[in-house]
Amino acid sequence: MSTSTRPEVATRWGSVTRRALPALAVVILLVAAWQIYVDVSGIRPQVLPSPGRVLSQGWNNRDVISGHALSTLQVTLIGFTVSLALAWILAVVVDFSPWLSRALVPLFVVSQTLPIIAIAPLMIIWFGFGLLPKVLVIALATFFPMTIGLIEGFAAADREAGALLRSMGASRWQEFRYVRLPSAIPRFFTALRIGITYAVVGAVFSEYVGATSGLGIYMSTQKNSFRTDLVLAAVLVTALISVTLYLLTFAVERVVAPWALSERTPR
Repeated sequence: MSTSTRPEVATRWGSVTRRALPALAVVILLVAAWQIYVDVSGIRPQVLPSPGRVLSQGWNNRDVISGHALSTLQVTLIGFTVSLALAWILAVVVDFSPWLSRALVPLFVVSQTLPIIAIAPLMIIWFGFGLLPKVLVIALATFFPMTIGLIEGFAAADREAGALLRSMGASRWQEFRYVRLPSAIPRFFTALRIGITYAVVGAVFSEYVGATSGLGIYMSTQKNSFRTDLVLAAVLVTALISVTLYLLTFAVERVVAPWALSERTPR
């Protein structure tokens, strides 16, 4: 690494640290309050275990939990990839056809009014305990924010730049490629970050309703055994997966669209 880039890396790291400190401080305070409450109240661990017990029992059962976590991660990534591909295809088609926009966007909105808590059991009944029902639940949970983010990003393109290209004889596809597509990227990554967290929640919930492996079914099994400590350990692992995937979207954005990150000035 050259000496000229070291100050930039240090500045970026310092900015990230400053932004993370408030959230980290809140987490520490909440965990401390949790520990104090358990110590003072004498509440039974079957009802509310201490943070230390959750961590120790989670570590003791790390092999089992990690196996279920990998299953959940696999389902999440498959379902999210399918949803992402469909979102791009439909958003591009809708952008090229105003008629389809008027016909399909209301249906996208209606799809978000369907409660996942009711849809997930139906998926299990219709398609069994395999991969398909989980992928469908994740797609329902994540498709809308990404599709709408892309559609709105395309619509927010610079009209003057588009008009200039058309006046120079550019085709509709060229206008889309050079004006509308770059305009949609920042909003797309914002929607992507929302969608990836929804994907993890959708995967866990679909497993909770019915599955042979995954953090959702693990939580359900431990709940029935009154192992609240292991339920909370699985919740912690789920949160770590969500945060990791969320942060990875920034790394992808930095590679794919560095200009989008530069537009967001750290505060």
